[in-house]
Amino acid sequence: MLQKILIVEDEPDMVLGLRDNFEYEGYDVLVARDGREGLGRALNDKPDLILLDIMLPRLSGLDVCRELRSKGFETPVIMLTARGQEIDKVIGLEIGADDYVTKPFSIKELLARVRAQLRRASKQVADIEAYRFGNIDLNFKKYLALKNGEELELSPREFELLKYFIKHRGETISRDQLLDDVWGYDNYPITRTVDNHIAKLRQKVEEVPADPKFIITVHRFGYKFLD
Repeated sequence: MLQKILIVEDEPDMVLGLRDNFEYEGYDVLVARDGREGLGRALNDKPDLILLDIMLPRLSGLDVCRELRSKGFETPVIMLTARGQEIDKVIGLEIGADDYVTKPFSIKELLARVRAQLRRASKQVADIEAYRFGNIDLNFKKYLALKNGEELELSPREFELLKYFIKHRGETISRDQLLDDVWGYDNYPITRTVDNHIAKLRQKVEEVPADPKFIITVHRFGYKFLD
């Protein structure tokens, strides 16, 4: 069965070029011309990967991505944008995008990134639906967290970080590894974003954030999850 790529883009020439190249490479290509249509097609057609423009009619690409992740939709998303502002990149990755390409881009580079994301998705270990540690109960299918039985507010990124830590519990994980595998953007320039996220996550899940029991710092390298 052909792998299915959903292109959510409103520029006709861009759609035509992307469709031709991806069909030539042997992919089944779906197209949506605005954010609302893209959201519907993503949920109904279950593509293997989404190319998602940020600037879209009816619903922005950022809102589409945010909505998909809030529903537990884990298909890889590569954001496309004509704007190169750092804030767009940061927001896109914060809400769950896996990669980010600024127009104009090389079609060869885009194809390489698509293949990398599809490979990564195919190699993921079996998903963890639920997990408990300490006084925290996690349901990854529903994106629901409880602390002492009361609902705990976690962002989609925090759920993904916890899932990654749990899958690799006991292993020492570098900041670069977290950026690559959780954020999914190999050249993301700001490694301290990991530290900022970990600090916020500890405030929510650790009894004493300054003396964590579960998310442990490995000096000058990264982190380890112990349970």
